Amino acid sequence: MAQVIADRRDIDFVLYEQFDVQTLFDCDRYRDLNRKACDMVIDAARDFGIKEILPTYAAGDREGIRFDAGKVTVPECFRRPHRLFVENEWIAMTEDPDLGGQGLPHVIAKAANEYLVGANFAFTAYATLGHGAGKMVELFGTPEQKALFLNKLYTGRWGGSMLLTEPEAGSDVGALTTTARPNPDGTYSISGNKIFITNGEQDLTENIIHPVLARIEGAPAGTRGISIFLVPKYWVETDGRMGAFNDVVCTGVEEKMGLHGSPTCSLTLGGGGKCRGWLLGEPNQGMRIMFHMMNEARLDVGFQGFSHATAAYLYALDYARQRRQGRDLAAGKDANAPSVPIIAHPDVRRMLMWMKAYVDGMRSFLYYVALAFDRKETAADAERANYWQDLIDLLIPVVKSYCSDRGFEVCTQAMQVYGGYGYTREYPVEQLARDCKITSIYEGTNGIQAMDLLGRKLAMRKGGVFMDFLAAVRQTAEEAGKIDALGALAAAVGDAADAMEKSALALAKQAGGPGLKVAFAHACPFLDAMGDLVVAWMLLWRAKVASPRLDALCAKAKNPAETVASNRQAAFYDGQIKTARFFIRSLLPVTRGRIQAIVNAEGGAVEMDEKGFGGL
Repeated sequence: MAQVIADRRDIDFVLYEQFDVQTLFDCDRYRDLNRKACDMVIDAARDFGIKEILPTYAAGDREGIRFDAGKVTVPECFRRPHRLFVENEWIAMTEDPDLGGQGLPHVIAKAANEYLVGANFAFTAYATLGHGAGKMVELFGTPEQKALFLNKLYTGRWGGSMLLTEPEAGSDVGALTTTARPNPDGTYSISGNKIFITNGEQDLTENIIHPVLARIEGAPAGTRGISIFLVPKYWVETDGRMGAFNDVVCTGVEEKMGLHGSPTCSLTLGGGGKCRGWLLGEPNQGMRIMFHMMNEARLDVGFQGFSHATAAYLYALDYARQRRQGRDLAAGKDANAPSVPIIAHPDVRRMLMWMKAYVDGMRSFLYYVALAFDRKETAADAERANYWQDLIDLLIPVVKSYCSDRGFEVCTQAMQVYGGYGYTREYPVEQLARDCKITSIYEGTNGIQAMDLLGRKLAMRKGGVFMDFLAAVRQTAEEAGKIDALGALAAAVGDAADAMEKSALALAKQAGGPGLKVAFAHACPFLDAMGDLVVAWMLLWRAKVASPRLDALCAKAKNPAETVASNRQAAFYDGQIKTARFFIRSLLPVTRGRIQAIVNAEGGAVEMDEKGFGGL
C-alpha cells in the first residue's frame, strides 16, 4: 500500500500556479522567504509525517488512551514522534521566530500540515492545541502572562486545551455555570465542571494550560457576563516554576467512535476548593476573545475534514490501480479476456472522479481562506485589510461545514471503492471515516455554522460582503470565458452565481418576516449550495490556469492525445480541465436544483405538529 497522504504536485499547483503565493515574498513580513525555503519546509513535513507520524495512525487507534485514577496515559507509540515534533518546531509555524515559531505564511503552514495533521490528527492535536492557547495569551495576555506562558506553549513544552462545554451548556454557552471568585492577590478561584475537553488530561507534557470560560460572581447573565481565565494543571509561580497541583481533576474520558488516541475528558475544577486562574483580557470579554480565535479554529476543523478526505482518496486511487477484478467492459462476454485493475471500470472511475473533484476543490478553498489571512496581515492599507477580514468572516462557516461534511463523504466513498475490504481494519479507510466524522460536530456543529451564515454573515455591510464574494466568482468566470475550451463551463458558473444571489435575497427577506423559521430550516441547504459554488469557482480557476499550459505542451507535439498520455505534466493539466468539466456539468446542476428548493421555501419541516413526526 502506497504511503501517500497528500498530492504534492497538486499542492505546488495551488500554491504557485493558481494563487501565485510568491507575491507574498515581496511584503516586508516575508521578505526573507522564497519558494526554495517554503518547499524545504513542506518537504521536511512530508518526510516527518510519513516516516514518524503515519506509523502511529493505526497503532495509536488500536492501543488507545488509558484512564486510571484521574490520569490519562497516551499511546506509547506517540512519545518519540511527539518529542521530535516539538524539537523540530512544528507547533507554531506561523508565529514570530522570537516567540518559538517559524514565521511562515498561513498558506504555507497549511501545505505542511497536509502531511502532519493528515498523517494523524489525534497525534498532532496534543501539540497544536497548545498553540491555540498560546495565541490567546499573545493577543490578550498581560506582559506577565506572556512571559510565563507564551514560549512554553508555542514550543510545546506545555500543552493546552479549551474548556468551554458544560453538561447543560453545550451550544448554549451563555447557560454555563462555572464561576470565578476574585481573590485578594488578583487571581480567581474557579469552580465548575466541563465536558468534551480534547486533551484535557494527558501525560505528554509537563503542564497543561486550560483557557476556561466562567462567570465572575455578580456578572450579567448570558454570554454578556462570560470571562475567560488561564487555569494551569499545575500552578505556575511568578518566576515560571511549576508549583502544586491546581485542583483540575479529570473525572472520566469518553468512549468515542473514532480518535481513540486522543482523550475527550470530563474535568472538575475546584472540587477541593483549590483551583485558581488568571483573568485573560477584561472581565466579561470572554466571548469576544473566544470568537477572535474561532476563525482560525474553524478553518482548522475544515482542514481536518479535508485532510482525512485527501488521504482516503489517494488510498482508494492506489487500491484501484492495483486491485484486479473482472474483465474490461469492452471485452463483452469473452471469457478469455484478462482481468483488469478496477480503475478500468466506468463506475469506479466515476467514484474516483467524484472524490478528486471535491478533494481538489476543497484544497483550493482552504488555501484560499488561509491566503486571505496572509493578505489581511500584509495589506498595504486598512481598506484592503478590512476587505480580506470581511471575506474571511463570510467564508469561515462555509469552509468549516462544507469541508467537514464533504470530507466525511469522500471517506465513505473511498470505502466503497475498496468494497468489502474497505469495511475492515486491514485497510485505513474505515478509520479515516471514523476519525473524520467528529469534524462536522465540534467547534460549533454544522447546523450552527449555517445559522451563523444566514443570521449574521449575509447581512455584513448590508449584504456587501456577500456581493464581493460573488464578484470574485464572476471575475474568474469572465476570465475563463475568454478561453474557448472553457466558455460553457464559465457560463454555467456565472449562472450559478446569479442563482445564489437570488436565493440569498429571497432567504434574507423571508428571515426578516413571519417566515423566519422556514428560512432557517433552509440555512444548511443554502450553506451547502454556497460551498458547491465555491468548489465550482475553484475548479474553474484551476482549469483557467491549466488550459494555456496544456496548450503549450501539446503545441510542441504532433499528436496532442499522445502528449497527454505520455507526458506527466500534460496529463496533470488535462486532469484539471476534465475535473472542472465533471463537477460543473455533472454536479453543479444538482446544486441548481437545491438553490431552487431554497427559493421554493417549503415550510413543512417547521409547520408540522411535533406529534406528526411519529415515534409516539
